[in-house]
Amino acid sequence: MSRPIQALIHLDALAHNLRIAQDSAPDAQVYAVVKANAYGHGIARVYEAFKHADGFALLDIAEAKQLRALGWQGDILLLEGLFSVQDLLDCHQFKLSFTVHSIHQIEWLRQFQYSYPQAKLNVFVKMNSGMNRLGFMPEAYRRAWLELEQLDIVQQLTHMMHFSDADGERFDASGIQYQYELFQQVIQDFPAPLTVSNSAAILRHSEALRSDIVRSGIMLYGSSPDYPLHTIQDWKLLPAMSLRSEIIGIQSLVQGQSVGYGSRFIADRRMRIGIVACGYADGYQRISPTGTPVLVNGVRTRLIGRVSMDMLAVDVTEIAHADIGSEVVLWGNSSCGAVLPIDEVAQASGTVGYELMCAVTQRVPFAVQPASAHMKNTAAEGPMEQSA
Repeated sequence: MSRPIQALIHLDALAHNLRIAQDSAPDAQVYAVVKANAYGHGIARVYEAFKHADGFALLDIAEAKQLRALGWQGDILLLEGLFSVQDLLDCHQFKLSFTVHSIHQIEWLRQFQYSYPQAKLNVFVKMNSGMNRLGFMPEAYRRAWLELEQLDIVQQLTHMMHFSDADGERFDASGIQYQYELFQQVIQDFPAPLTVSNSAAILRHSEALRSDIVRSGIMLYGSSPDYPLHTIQDWKLLPAMSLRSEIIGIQSLVQGQSVGYGSRFIADRRMRIGIVACGYADGYQRISPTGTPVLVNGVRTRLIGRVSMDMLAVDVTEIAHADIGSEVVLWGNSSCGAVLPIDEVAQASGTVGYELMCAVTQRVPFAVQPASAHMKNTAAEGPMEQSA
């Protein structure tokens, strides 16, 4: 028998979460963001669930080619754009849209036009409205737009920006409203489609924003973009990945005995602990502290002691039926229907759900749960059974 850890991908949940994005932005085209190998879920695994999106967005040309090989014929947007003039050949050959955010990329387009004047490319022009990562500053945006308009190989231009605080607690002049108004002022003389909304903006601000294309990312995978302000239950999202393992050993402790490397946990009473086949070499966070939530046979309990490379320990003192072979859910859905949102595990570990789902390592086997096989495992069923 192989080691019992497994990451299970729920196609119904992915499709459901896409519908939430579509319902939240009914007047927009909804692109599914599948960067970082679909946030660790696997592009090939999620593709069937996302086929009803209007487009895909990602970073790597290799992943774009994978989508084409899977049969996708619609738009694919390269969110970080070009990394060299050679990338334009792939964009031309595979019909990829891409972001332009620097004068260097405009110069590459000019160079490419000399060799491939027949090419027709769709360009998303990005403005830096306060995020201060990529994009033209507002005062340079107009010139960049005009230069791109003059290139014959540019078939269509789309305005683009990215909010720095769509997941924050405020939506006024000191938050994303200021960025949005600045963006609108700069683009007002250039009628064209625009894309501004990420997951947080889709869920929180669709009524207040115009975004002809929205970029749904983390919400598709069952993580709330503004947790803990809102949970996945609030947004009616479902976990798309369940990281499951089993108890492979049981230890009985008396008061004063320690658990794990460094004796970080000392029992203050008689305890029963389960040793789980999961560690930081599987992608679980080494820094996850005692108290991080875990499900054992659908019952919520806690991680104790330090996470090691291949194992971790959980408290099963109050779970009488826990034994070797018992199911352990590190995040996601248990087989009995209980749910442990990834956001809760991430918060306890001092990180975000994005990092956990992207960090699952290659040694963890993945499986895909077909559509309609697990819809009873919803995130809206209410609280799971609690341990005493």
